[in-house]
Amino acid sequence: MDFVFLGTGAGVPAKARNVSSLVLQLLEERGTVWMFDCGEATQHQILHTAVKPRKVEKIFITHLHGDHIFGLPGFLGSRSFQGGTSELIVYGPKGIADFIHTSLRISETHLKYSLKVIEIHEGLVFEDDQFIVEAKLLEHALPTFGFRITEKDLPGSLKADKLKEEGIKPGPIYRKLKEGLSVELEDGRTIHGEDYMEKPRKGRIITILGDTRTCENSVKLADGADYVVHEATFAGDEERMAHDYFHSTTRQAARTAAAAKAGNLILTHISSRYTIQESRELLKEAKEIFPQTMMAEDYTIVKIPMESRRNS
Repeated sequence: MDFVFLGTGAGVPAKARNVSSLVLQLLEERGTVWMFDCGEATQHQILHTAVKPRKVEKIFITHLHGDHIFGLPGFLGSRSFQGGTSELIVYGPKGIADFIHTSLRISETHLKYSLKVIEIHEGLVFEDDQFIVEAKLLEHALPTFGFRITEKDLPGSLKADKLKEEGIKPGPIYRKLKEGLSVELEDGRTIHGEDYMEKPRKGRIITILGDTRTCENSVKLADGADYVVHEATFAGDEERMAHDYFHSTTRQAARTAAAAKAGNLILTHISSRYTIQESRELLKEAKEIFPQTMMAEDYTIVKIPMESRRNS
């Protein structure tokens, strides 16, 4: 599991930062990729990474401002042209279906794969045997969602060394023990799967927030998360401007992560008004409040280890 940041800027594209798009690669977990927001030129940004459009299985849209959705028609078309055939599901606020279907219809873009668009509300967005995705409304100029992605707990590994020490060789017995079954051995002993399995591993929790003022729902979504991705459009001393434009500052993002007792904070959605040097100062502001903070740049890759702090 890892993040690939395709666009980390705010509002309009800049030379150093394109507009919003983030990929969560789940290649080891499910062989697919999830995308969060798809600002203009996202398909161009992907060309500079190892992300494969045909692997994108889900796209989650936080809100309908152009810097978060104007890349969708192009990306959806290119995914088809580049050989994508598996179903793609887009989740987003009310209006996302009209935007996508109208764009594809007027441009006569015909997809070679099944496209499903689901307009979401607060609460459960998606669940299967691996992941749960929940959404809460944030505080922005348009209805905007933050997402909490919870990986379900994973079964512990088989204590193969212990089995070998007891003279039990690898084979079908190991499979049965992994399934928690009891097995009668040739020597008459009965062994139980629960005695040869490590403790289950806690799944990881990822929080990805859309554009927002500092608000209670951000803390709820980030509660105990291993990684929180939070916008930081403005510097720490610009809280009035951040409030007026429905955004957050570096320090507000850091306070949210601290209040949520999160493991790590990643800042994104940085205003183009800040130079590279000034961006370093923005990061410093946040780290003074929440030391486990990093700032994303376009093409930043962040590995999300299985050995999270909640497993320790």
